[in-house]
Amino acid sequence: MSASPTGLDRRTFLQLAGVTSAAVALGISAPGAAGAVPGNPLPDGTFSLGVASGDPRPDGVVLWTRLAPEPLAPDGHGGMPQSQVPVQYEVAEDERFSRITRRGTVIASPELAHAVHPEVGGLQPGREYFYRFRAGNQLSPVGRTRTLPAPGAQVATFNFATASCQAWYHGHFSAYRHMAAEDLDAVVFLGDYIYEYGITSSNLWRRRAPELGAEHQVEIETLEQYRLRYALFKTDPHLQAAHAAAPWSVTWDDHEVQNDYAADRSGYGISPQHFLHRRAVAYRAFYEHLPLSVAALPEGPTGHVHRRFDVGALARFNILDTRQYRDPVPADSAEQHDEARTMLGREQEKWLHDGMVDSPARWNVVANGVAVAAITENRVDQWDGYPAARRRLIEAMQRTSNPVVFTGDIHKHVAAELKADFADPASRTVGVELICTSIASDGDGAPTDDYTEDWLQHPYVKLYDGRRGYVRCSLTPDELVSDFKVVPWIQADANAPAETVARFSTPAGEPGLHRKA
Repeated sequence: MSASPTGLDRRTFLQLAGVTSAAVALGISAPGAAGAVPGNPLPDGTFSLGVASGDPRPDGVVLWTRLAPEPLAPDGHGGMPQSQVPVQYEVAEDERFSRITRRGTVIASPELAHAVHPEVGGLQPGREYFYRFRAGNQLSPVGRTRTLPAPGAQVATFNFATASCQAWYHGHFSAYRHMAAEDLDAVVFLGDYIYEYGITSSNLWRRRAPELGAEHQVEIETLEQYRLRYALFKTDPHLQAAHAAAPWSVTWDDHEVQNDYAADRSGYGISPQHFLHRRAVAYRAFYEHLPLSVAALPEGPTGHVHRRFDVGALARFNILDTRQYRDPVPADSAEQHDEARTMLGREQEKWLHDGMVDSPARWNVVANGVAVAAITENRVDQWDGYPAARRRLIEAMQRTSNPVVFTGDIHKHVAAELKADFADPASRTVGVELICTSIASDGDGAPTDDYTEDWLQHPYVKLYDGRRGYVRCSLTPDELVSDFKVVPWIQADANAPAETVARFSTPAGEPGLHRKA
């Protein structure tokens, strides 16, 4: 299915959204403005949304911040004037910035919500760096980042965490408080960074939350509304701390646009042409608020977030887009089992399979939005609704070295073994799927719930827990160790302790889950 709208080209969408290529370029690098200083001082709180880094490379990383002294200003502009502001950045080898290695200037423009995305190069591989921004008389918090190891390097250990589904209104982001204290090389975020629903008394379970105006009570549809929703979620101090602690690689699921959408199809009766306009502004706000390379800047309603990175010779990470190119929800069982149906679109599917089969890496990771393991056929929004596409994925995994799938979406911790034939649980295990629960969506949660039996009826599902948290992983040439972290509550406050509810080992060359704790 084509995701391009009829009669609406890139120029039309850029004009509708009010962004120019110059604004985009200046937000990445502005060498001609290196000595520029804004004419007026900026107010305290200009860096209220924190700092972030992402999409690391062996020689560089993307940095991010957004100037927003009034982040919850109802118009979505963050309290900034409709004018450009120079922003300086510095990258150093130490937290005191006594050994600065890179510095530069970018321009924060109203066209991009005064967000900047400097793409810093010339760094050393496998190194820790610190960064900060300055705008006028305001200095940002300091962030920590890390470059990837050199191509082909022998890497002893790579530590990372996965997270997803952070409905701010359902509770505090206390899981991020614990994640920020981990010593991580990277964070992989698997979708649902925001939610589009109106925030009302019926779903505002986060106690001690600030009082919100009427502008937050409606389902978001416009660029300004999406910007305001990102700003609200990003005011959480623990989310900011997790961003500042390690570089992130981020993909989307559905709620960054609308629940359960598929390609150009809204699940709520919006016509494809109108829905694509909504998708365009949603994808635009996603780029504006996350540390993404310019390659992820959408062309109207078309975004490009599937990408890969290699951790030396240790691992290849394939970051997928399981929303933009998928076929619609099937009308019946016959359509559900149609061999032509695709979750990823033909181009992305080929890109993934080729990249896995030809990978030189010891481990091959698929970072994916929705559950791959077969659970019930009525879960058509997951890979259960695309069984032919799943079979093709499993076939590719069988020709791949040590495949591992990381997933979000379902608001539960699940550890499952991926079978050559899910209809035969005794068939060969070809890989594992580690599903992280939500950061906040669905509130406190509990170890068991109404869906426990659906999952644990299958012998290849080794863990199910419905509390909030994240998955911490340590990857070596010999073993993947996965710790499923949970917090017992999130609604009352952000003070809950973290515990490891389960720890699994997956030895290299022996796909499966061996419980260690």
